[in-house]
Amino acid sequence: MELTRRTFLSGAVGAGGLLGFLGLDMRPTVAYASKMAQAVKHSRITTTICPYCGVGCGAIVMSEVVDGKRKVINVEGDPDHPINEGTLCPKGASLYQMANGEKRLTKVLYRAPKAKEFVEKSWDWAATEIAKRIKKTRDESFELRNAAGQAVNRTNAIASVGSAALDNEECWLYQLFLRAMGLVQIEHQARI
Repeated sequence: MELTRRTFLSGAVGAGGLLGFLGLDMRPTVAYASKMAQAVKHSRITTTICPYCGVGCGAIVMSEVVDGKRKVINVEGDPDHPINEGTLCPKGASLYQMANGEKRLTKVLYRAPKAKEFVEKSWDWAATEIAKRIKKTRDESFELRNAAGQAVNRTNAIASVGSAALDNEECWLYQLFLRAMGLVQIEHQARI
């Protein structure tokens, strides 16, 4: 069959009618992106690393001040990041819900040993309590020398699993802190 302008047009009209019958609407649509563009125009843009796995994908977080507090309004992949080049997996794409989720815990809840109910505590109390417990455990388990009499200056009662959300500089500082406390059982999430 020879393709001419007449046969092409008649086929195109027939195909268009069929697509219209199947629900394809060729009328102009409303662009919803312009509403988002206005919100993004006045927001603060911050780059971050996805906290979920050890890959280290980059994300761009857009936030604005709402009722005196910063609120995340959009999260998307960072196109300039060398690892993910703007793409995010389903977990990374859910960072917006992680920041704005209604069921997300925003307060410290503490349940004392053998208690049945959680009690709301302040962040200052929680940080102080964690520091006290780390110091107590370290003091009770610290070894100056091993069985052979060699200086070891360590504790085997505390271990650490690092976060993949840390960059190299933050990992270095974290390792420095852990080793200064005498920890020898130090692991990283990306290796597990």
